[in-house]
Amino acid sequence: MFLVELNAVTIRYERAGMPDLEIIAGCDLALAAGTMHCLAGRSGSGKTSILLVAAGLVRPTAGEVAWSGESLSGLRDDAITELRRNHIGYLDQGGVLVSGLTALENVLLPAVPGRRVRTLERRARELLDRLGVGSRAAHRPDQLSVGERQRVAFARALLLEPPVLMVDEPTASLDRETADGVIELLAGLTDDGIAVLTASHDEHLIAAAGSRTILA
Repeated sequence: MFLVELNAVTIRYERAGMPDLEIIAGCDLALAAGTMHCLAGRSGSGKTSILLVAAGLVRPTAGEVAWSGESLSGLRDDAITELRRNHIGYLDQGGVLVSGLTALENVLLPAVPGRRVRTLERRARELLDRLGVGSRAAHRPDQLSVGERQRVAFARALLLEPPVLMVDEPTASLDRETADGVIELLAGLTDDGIAVLTASHDEHLIAAAGSRTILA
């Protein structure tokens, strides 16, 4: 069973007084545990649109999205949100952190009622340690480097132990050394069985992915 499936997904946007703009037509995608798939293409090719649809944040114009065999078609938005909380870790481009919170507090933002705070705080600290920024837990974003902020954002996306991580342009605006560190991080997550879906035009990241969809 695939953790994420897109079947014949079409994404089309309405434009006032103009013909609809079709971004994606008939996209198929299947993501298994422990694999990394990259949506590759130029800016404006629809990479982010597919990522948003795969994450259940935007509904496709046509086609079907399924998580672990369960179709999202017909589900209410609140039901999709609840499923996403347990299934998908999502990191948008830039991985923006809340400026007034420490790194640790930022990682704990996805915490939900009913989960033990101490257990989540322990996991948050473990994630920061694993990602090489454990010593920066008490620092605020403006005290962190760009690469450190990116790693804190990754920790936040992984807090609730989602089986799938979706990341939009994770190496954008990073220097080559920092970007290569992010690619190594993503590869390490797949070694732990996490499925990674990323959108990127970084040739190094595209090459590192086990499979890819090239968008024109």
